[in-house]
Amino acid sequence: MANLVAPKVQQQAVSVTRKMSASLPGLRDIAAQRGLKVHHLGAGYPHPEVTDPRGFLQHQQAYFDHLREREGLNDPDVLPEYLREAYSYTDTLGPISARQTFANVYGRDWDLTLDPEKLIPTVGASGGINLICSIFEHPGQPVAYITDAPTYAGFTARVALCQYASIFSVEMDGEGPLPDGMRAQIRAAREQGFFVPFYYTVPDGHNPGGFSFSQKRREAVLQVAREEGILIVEDAPYLYINFAQPEDRAKPFFSMAPDQTVHLFTGSKIGFPGPRVGFLYSEAELEIAEGEKVPLSELALVESSSELLFHSPGALRGFEALLHEQIGDDFVERDSIWALAEDKLVVYRENRQILLDVLEKELGSYRDYFSWTIPGGGFFTVFSFLNNSRGSTVRTDDAMIENMVMEHGLVVIPMYDFYPKDARERDPGAGMNQLRLSFCFSESAGQQRRDDMREAVEAFCHAAKALVGIT
Repeated sequence: MANLVAPKVQQQAVSVTRKMSASLPGLRDIAAQRGLKVHHLGAGYPHPEVTDPRGFLQHQQAYFDHLREREGLNDPDVLPEYLREAYSYTDTLGPISARQTFANVYGRDWDLTLDPEKLIPTVGASGGINLICSIFEHPGQPVAYITDAPTYAGFTARVALCQYASIFSVEMDGEGPLPDGMRAQIRAAREQGFFVPFYYTVPDGHNPGGFSFSQKRREAVLQVAREEGILIVEDAPYLYINFAQPEDRAKPFFSMAPDQTVHLFTGSKIGFPGPRVGFLYSEAELEIAEGEKVPLSELALVESSSELLFHSPGALRGFEALLHEQIGDDFVERDSIWALAEDKLVVYRENRQILLDVLEKELGSYRDYFSWTIPGGGFFTVFSFLNNSRGSTVRTDDAMIENMVMEHGLVVIPMYDFYPKDARERDPGAGMNQLRLSFCFSESAGQQRRDDMREAVEAFCHAAKALVGIT
């Protein structure tokens, strides 16, 4: 038998979310044996009420019937074009009709004229992360990515796959990353010999930060990116999961500077998770050999075709159906995605309000012990145990998380694993007093969902008070 040697890779610890997923069945059994109901405040999944596929499947079939009628086909034995396309090879860009429709509708929402030829299909936003990283990792030169501390665990996991890649993270306050810290990290990385292509972030409904960046801070970050000559990779899964009034919503980076931004869209959070439809969009140009400039979208297309040559045209045409509304027997392109998202926001808005109301009612009198972020969008709040003069110290390590399940039936996620390695080197205690609480998922619907959410947050508040000795 041949002796095979694996290529050198970085050994990475399993993320806390995956560890929790793996251990949860056993912990749930223990909780059940103790007569405890399990409460979900950990999972960042779209809610089943939001993602019920039955209405979508009916709508999609009606749209496909509409396409057949539009082709003027009366012979049932003749294969309609949309159906032939959905089950055939296509190019890496997928059907032009899906991209054109998305460009029209999405562009109207953000006051941009999007070029459908620059919309590169991806397998959700995660596929977009993989794609943009891959573009800059081919040369083998050391590459440094700038990101937040804390940041999305899926991004750090992707970066860890490249032995030449490192993360230089930036501290945040309640408005977003600190601009001076960002500039300092870009320059520190370059001084150490790294090529710095971009800053990655989730500015709306930050995962795991539990807040949205202010407009003023976005402008300051964009200014740093321009002056330092790097891109902003804007991961936008929660762009439409927004709880602010329309006039108070900050602008996404790509609507402010499409030539400086790589925008990652996913349909997963607006009721289309299973098909994993996403798009990478950018109007940036990159300099290659001998000063020649090429559109980043062209490089992304080449990179994408080397890994995933054919995206599912059926899934893309299904997403196209979602972007049309039925009026009588006709289908017309939606004016906006906001109306579609509003149907989903009902669930998340209710859950968020229950979370905040119960936290305030049960813990609002103990602000020297606890704090939490107010989510302007997304699925999460970050809950912090505060050290104070009364000696209250809570360490949110793995043992504490397991105890929360076994003793209280509470599934929560610790924050420490969301901090990149360099952030934990700067501060070994980073995230060790924090939890990420999610309000997006439960196994129930309607009034039972509301009751379960309230019961879950009440159980959490009871556990939090017990941990710091409040009776």
